[in-house]
Amino acid sequence: MRLPAPLRDLALLLTRVAVGVVFVAHGWQKLSTNGIEGTAAFFDSVGIPAATAAAWVSALVELVGGAALVVGLAVPVAGLLLLANTVGAFVFVHAGSGLFVDQGGYELVLVLGAVSLLLAAVGAGRYSLDHLVLGRRRTTERVPA
Repeated sequence: MRLPAPLRDLALLLTRVAVGVVFVAHGWQKLSTNGIEGTAAFFDSVGIPAATAAAWVSALVELVGGAALVVGLAVPVAGLLLLANTVGAFVFVHAGSGLFVDQGGYELVLVLGAVSLLLAAVGAGRYSLDHLVLGRRRTTERVPA
C-alpha cells in the first residue's frame, strides 16, 4: 500500500528540508566557522588530494546543494553531487572509525548519502521549484501549436 500522492509529496518536502538544512549547516561551517584554510588543513591531514580545492568544492556543494534541496531546485543533480561529497567523507574520514558518529564513525554520512541518492532517484516532488518550473514546461510542451 502506498501513501496518497499529496502525503508522499509532503514526505519528500519534509525530507528535503531536513537534509538540506544539515548540508547547508555543514557547508556554512566549512566557509565561516572553520574557514576554507582550516577545512583545507584538515583535508590535507587526512590525505584528501588538492585539499584547498577540495575544501572549496565540498563547502560549495554542501551549501548550494543543501539550499537546492530545501527549495526543491535541480534535486536530482544536487542529490548526486551531495552523494559524491558524502562518499568522499566516508572514504577519507569516517570508514575506519566504525559506525557511530561519537567515535568519528560514518553513520551521519551514510544516512546523508543514502537520502541524497534517494532524492536523486525520485526527485523533489510536487512541492518544489522543480515541479513548478518543469511541470509548467511539460504542460506547455504537450499543447499542440
